Amino acid sequence: MRRVLITGGGTGIGNAIACAFYENGDNVVIAGRRQNVLERTAKDRMAYKRADITIEADVEALFDTSYDIVIANAGYGASGRVASLSLQDWKATLDVNLTGTFLTFRQALRVNPTVSRLIAIASTASLKGNASVPAYTAAKHGVLGLVRSVALDIAKKNGTCNAICPGFTDTNLAENAIKGLMQRFDMTRELATAKVASGNPRGDLISPTEVAATALFLASPGAASINGHALSVSGGEI
Repeated sequence: MRRVLITGGGTGIGNAIACAFYENGDNVVIAGRRQNVLERTAKDRMAYKRADITIEADVEALFDTSYDIVIANAGYGASGRVASLSLQDWKATLDVNLTGTFLTFRQALRVNPTVSRLIAIASTASLKGNASVPAYTAAKHGVLGLVRSVALDIAKKNGTCNAICPGFTDTNLAENAIKGLMQRFDMTRELATAKVASGNPRGDLISPTEVAATALFLASPGAASINGHALSVSGGEI
């Protein structure tokens, strides 16, 4: 039975990934900051550990055992164009998305240098610019650079490191974006949802289960030669 760690595993994409690996028969551990959220997802099916992945000691404590598969999913994105973005929001966004992924992967490799699979949940923002979320975009570009570097580092140990790059996904993040548009521009929910999903040629939001299925594939034997790849799950957005 494979041991799987998923950061940010209590909600959204992380929740879907955790459930998918559990249903696949894997031994799943989810990590996050909010115990009530973790408990609700874990129930009696999987273990959970409270951790802030921006804090080095917290990440080190997550790895009191080794894992076969480590999925860095925890994320945060401050909105605002460059001229209006505060330094605090810039640093917070990079801390969670980039530094958190670095700390997670680094500790995974320190504890188990032959870890089988490292997967980062990135974004289509890793692959193109976005004037509305420059901090998030910069952080996710950094994640992709880290993934490609780690992939080269572990290739000869039969490990892989890849990034999944979803478009706007049907999670709380998308819901908040929809509500923000409704409030700022007096839009109907239908119009606001269409606006948020407009980057997807299909015109809809990505399902978290689609991202989870992609993670299962990258963790499978059939994906053993996929390494250093950014896999877009976006309906053709990019």
